[in-house]
Amino acid sequence: MSHKRIPKRKAAIAVGGVAALGAAAILLPNANASQDNSAGAATPKTLKATGASDLSSQIAGLLGDAFAGSYYDSATQQLVVNVISGDNNNVVVQAEKAGAKVREVQNSTAELAAAAKVLKTKATIPGTAWSVDPKTNKIQVLADSTVTGTKWDTVLSTVKSLGTDMATVKKTAGSFKTLVSGGDAIFAQTDQGGVRCSLGFNVTASDGTPAFLTAGHCGVAAKQWSDTQDGQPIATVDQAVFPGNDFSLVKYDDPATQTTSDVNVGNGQTVQITQAEDATVGTQVFRMGSTTGLHDGTVTGLDATVNFQSETDPNGVDTVNGLIQTDVCAEAGDSGGSLFTQDGGAVGLTSGGSGDCTSGGETFFQPVTAALTATGATLGDAGAGAGAGAGDTATADPSATAADPSATDGTGDQSGAVDPSATDGTGDQSGAVDPNATDGTGDATGDGTGTGADDGSSLTSNH
Repeated sequence: MSHKRIPKRKAAIAVGGVAALGAAAILLPNANASQDNSAGAATPKTLKATGASDLSSQIAGLLGDAFAGSYYDSATQQLVVNVISGDNNNVVVQAEKAGAKVREVQNSTAELAAAAKVLKTKATIPGTAWSVDPKTNKIQVLADSTVTGTKWDTVLSTVKSLGTDMATVKKTAGSFKTLVSGGDAIFAQTDQGGVRCSLGFNVTASDGTPAFLTAGHCGVAAKQWSDTQDGQPIATVDQAVFPGNDFSLVKYDDPATQTTSDVNVGNGQTVQITQAEDATVGTQVFRMGSTTGLHDGTVTGLDATVNFQSETDPNGVDTVNGLIQTDVCAEAGDSGGSLFTQDGGAVGLTSGGSGDCTSGGETFFQPVTAALTATGATLGDAGAGAGAGAGDTATADPSATAADPSATDGTGDQSGAVDPSATDGTGDQSGAVDPNATDGTGDATGDGTGTGADDGSSLTSNH
């Protein structure tokens, strides 16, 4: 969301400035470790991603311990539900009648949770992460480039100790790090210098005052935030949780501030945010940020645990739990920014990741639903402000928001980095869309142009 100073401080700084989304091919269902139970099955419902998330929650409650996760098959637009049926074929029938495609799997939710506990005990090493992948019905374990030697051996031996068909392990490029800086930016000053994060979603605090959500590690780093690099603070951190989780509730200092619930996707286009929703593996998600613009990706894992190297203790680990794993990339300039669906669902807040938007990588997000529950906040007024409404999703051109490598501090460690080119007083930094670009082109980094929005019927982005 862009900032707009109008009477009563109608701040549209809300959503936007998410981390870079990169190469994100939609993953198709993996048939390993399971077989489809199609004999006599009811015809699965055709669903949008939001409907799949709702149906998954309903079936989880219906099946209880027999429910072993689910994912969205974007190719067929169907929800695939994993079940542990044993001798009770009734659970399969119930899930099929509810409208899901059902497959029987080996590992129960409880068994996968137990495996994750073993990893927590034996493999909490900086640069490691793990999450549940319902497509493979396994725990997927990642280790970044810093996990070498005896540390890597420990990861391998721990995964092996879980038994066959319980977990997979692979190396990932780069190193896991939180992503302070960038996006539709918010700024703060600390004893160590300036920091920049992204505002996630505008909300209403439990006491009725206007506020917004961003990353917890941003709220821990600084108490007061501005919408311009050298401007006066406009908001103060009310709650900040990091590590453990990664969210902050930041209240606007002016209680008369009016907010909008939309995401700025560039070229004057916005996507209206109408609800918060849980992530479902396999669904397409979008993120918008000034570092790399609008990109899309896929949810690849849930309930992820990430072990970041502590930025305050060289020998410490900052562990964050319950995150959403995606196959999108991220670069410096992304923390706290919004992850959302084309239908206007608020899904996540950027926490951190590895890799970059040239080679790709993984990015992890704090679930918005968990942050709202913990803070008692609700999403801002979905009807306020201008922008694309429900069913009128804006189209954004990715080439108008190319990445600006100079937006980092040159070290790969984005903590405390501020883009000095952000001096126009609007929160528009390197890589941000030029709102004055009305001729179908957008000025991204000073040298990038692209075709602008067309009929506003759908979201498109770089992969």
